[in-house]
Amino acid sequence: MDNLTDVLRNCVIFKNFHGESIKVLLDKIDYKVYSYSKDETIAMEGDSCSSIGIVLNGSIEIKKFFASGKTIAIAKFLSGDIFGEVIIFSDINKYPSTIIASGNCKILFISKKDIVTLCKMDNLILNNFMGLLSNKILMLNKKLKNLSYETLRQKITSLLLENYYIDKKNIFQISSSRKQMAEELGIPRPSLSRELVNMKKDGLIDFHKNTFKILNLEAMEDILMN
Repeated sequence: MDNLTDVLRNCVIFKNFHGESIKVLLDKIDYKVYSYSKDETIAMEGDSCSSIGIVLNGSIEIKKFFASGKTIAIAKFLSGDIFGEVIIFSDINKYPSTIIASGNCKILFISKKDIVTLCKMDNLILNNFMGLLSNKILMLNKKLKNLSYETLRQKITSLLLENYYIDKKNIFQISSSRKQMAEELGIPRPSLSRELVNMKKDGLIDFHKNTFKILNLEAMEDILMN
């Protein structure tokens, strides 16, 4: 139980809870813990989702399989990460993609009924869960906005300006890798790298690894207006 509570303290739902408090909450619900081997399927696309899953150890991947045989890795979740939190409260409570264990892992499942119970028991759980859902909605809105831009340069500019506007500092770091940035924008990684170099040549930005510098803010903002 101690190892379990240590992991859950790093989970957003149990943010700001002490280990003993988490133990008390878990004793009030009927949670389940399952182990999976590498490459084992945790949930198939189209399966009903009645619980949230919290990765206790190891890692999982969200994948989309196409009839052509093509597979796209959508996301990777590590210890403390949550999946299914939006789906269980949806009218269409089915997994939109397949979840695969990318290594040996353990998953804790909490049913929809028990999530509601936890939220009723402690307002902090409710606030944490609502914050989780709100952040997911904001992330989806960002993706929709990126999809609305027609050109590659507009998509990249939008992402860079979002990071600039956080602190309004010309120099900032992006924690995502180039692969993650490309996936977020829905573009091939080589295309992202080429356009970043082109934007550097055009005097719009400078960058080194994950550190970026806005050189011409006005011109960057004009890109989104065209």
